[in-house]
Amino acid sequence: MTLIQEKTLGDRVRKDFPILDQEIHGKPLIYLDSAASSQKPQQVLDALLNYYQKNNANVHRGAHTLSNRATDAYEAARDNIAKFINAACREEIVYTRNASEAINLVAYTWGLTNLNKGDEIILSVMEHHSNIVPWQIIAQKTGAVIKWIQLNEQEALDLDSYKSLLSDKTKLVSIVHVSNTLGVINPVEEITKLAHEYGAKVLIDACQSVPHMPIDVQEIDCDWLVASGHKMCAPTGIGFLYGKKALLESMPPFLGGGEMISEVYFDHSTYGELPHKFEAGTPAIGEAIALGAAIDYLNSIGMDNIHIYEAELTAYLFKKLETIPNIRIYGAKPDQNGEGRAALAAFNIPEIHASDLATLLDHEGIAIRSGHHCTQPLHRLFDASGSARVSLYFYNTRDEIDQFIVALKDTIDFFTSMM
Repeated sequence: MTLIQEKTLGDRVRKDFPILDQEIHGKPLIYLDSAASSQKPQQVLDALLNYYQKNNANVHRGAHTLSNRATDAYEAARDNIAKFINAACREEIVYTRNASEAINLVAYTWGLTNLNKGDEIILSVMEHHSNIVPWQIIAQKTGAVIKWIQLNEQEALDLDSYKSLLSDKTKLVSIVHVSNTLGVINPVEEITKLAHEYGAKVLIDACQSVPHMPIDVQEIDCDWLVASGHKMCAPTGIGFLYGKKALLESMPPFLGGGEMISEVYFDHSTYGELPHKFEAGTPAIGEAIALGAAIDYLNSIGMDNIHIYEAELTAYLFKKLETIPNIRIYGAKPDQNGEGRAALAAFNIPEIHASDLATLLDHEGIAIRSGHHCTQPLHRLFDASGSARVSLYFYNTRDEIDQFIVALKDTIDFFTSMM
């Protein structure tokens, strides 16, 4: 008698993602690049199409039925986001194009208004360029100074390094929750608590955490948090900024134009209430509605279930990667249950360029990332021009990991034979 193994989460949800049902170079697609951008379930595609087919109109401005429908759906999606991250109220959610725009919004409004010469900004060496470049620009404009949290021996955030940087000069700590290269999960609650003891504000880059685990901004107590929709099953071109209401109210507008105003005169203008003060012009309406649908979809699975399943995949992935001789995996290792880091691994193989690995794997239908992953300073610390990166989501399976490992070993053997 044969026992039928229960389907995993990955097996159960794959039917929802039509893009995964195709061949690349004659091989079934194995998509292992979700840290760069996730795939979209049919439910999200349907929400986007439904808006354009049935409700396409501008929001907030019309008295007709289509405009009212669009506005209701657009604002309902904002409610979804607020509940998803446990914001205190819907006014704390500002739509942006992506997390990069959200960080720039904070930098050019709060940063230019509140930072002065000699003030200190604390970042970590593992930050994405989106959480480095805006603060470099603001530091140049204001005379503020950037300080860098280093890594410990396990290639995770060094809390002692962080504590040594904190002082009365610290005005902002801007930190990634989950590194897109190291995969490490930073202790953002502790980081925030320590920063607040010095009166500093805290911004969390949650692009790699919001899609993969439950997030509670009130529990973290951060002042701002940013995320991008395209990494959490939503379309590109939509993201959001969370900010504490009183703080957002104190910040000047970012962009001027329609939608963000209350009254406009020839000699001055007054601005709208939150969150509209920061949402100038016609927004990405369909994309925002689809982001709301993506959150509905993630909630239907359960963020706890996604986190648990991805931890299992992480443990399995590392077990398999560690069978490859001389592989260099960056970041602290997960524990035996796959906890302690995200479901991704950036790695290098001696004498083989990461881009060459990715190119040959693509011919096997396997999509991975190669390059510096927008973390050039971090790669320079490792004396590496780039790395290969495999990143998983809840629609991936152990079988895909097995096929990836076989293809990776074959690719390594091919290059080795050419040397």
